Amino acid sequence: MSQSPAETPAVPLPRRPLRRLGVELVLLVVAKIALLTLIWWVAIAPHPKPDTRPAAIERLLAPAPTASQGSP
Repeated sequence: MSQSPAETPAVPLPRRPLRRLGVELVLLVVAKIALLTLIWWVAIAPHPKPDTRPAAIERLLAPAPTASQGSP
């Protein structure tokens, strides 16, 4: 009643499960990067950038002009 190893039906082994997992993880990372890039492009890129020229910074950091009228 016992079967010899040559007579036992072969169980199909999964085809490279780690390779499939690797491909899925790479696709997931690429999809997330694409989604974050799209969000940045829509939400952040259209905003105006601050003026960082030295003259503009100097004007912003300069003390307020004194008033010629009013109490001394």
